[in-house]
Amino acid sequence: MGKEIRVDIETLRAADSDRQKVADQLRAALDEGRLSLHEYDERVRDAYGAKTYKELLVLVADLPRPGLSASEVAARQLAERRREARRLPPALIVLWTIWATLAVVNLVVFALVVASTDGTIYPWPAWLLVPGAALGAVTVGVQAIRNQKH
Repeated sequence: MGKEIRVDIETLRAADSDRQKVADQLRAALDEGRLSLHEYDERVRDAYGAKTYKELLVLVADLPRPGLSASEVAARQLAERRREARRLPPALIVLWTIWATLAVVNLVVFALVVASTDGTIYPWPAWLLVPGAALGAVTVGVQAIRNQKH
């Protein structure tokens, strides 16, 4: 086997078009009031002198995409935190998956038994509501605790 060469994107040489894109992003940041004229001049000078992508990325690392307001950035961060807070912990996802699988199997077996016999059959799948209710209560409790932390 030959040697495998791993090239990190940041070490690659930047092209003139890459430098121009960064300069355009810096201009947009200046127009939006995110950079002072002095900062803009320094960063544009550094952008045109950059040799690698890493040197370019450092110049715009603290800037949002052009046209994105601070309130939009804050709204996106808040939405992401809310989405993360609603996400169930992996253990609960596993437990709900197990419960749902057992419920489906029991209901299918029950339906097959009912369809293949003439007599009255005890509705044993109803007992699955007990662990389902307990699991639901635990889920609500865990989410309430997680929401208090945020």
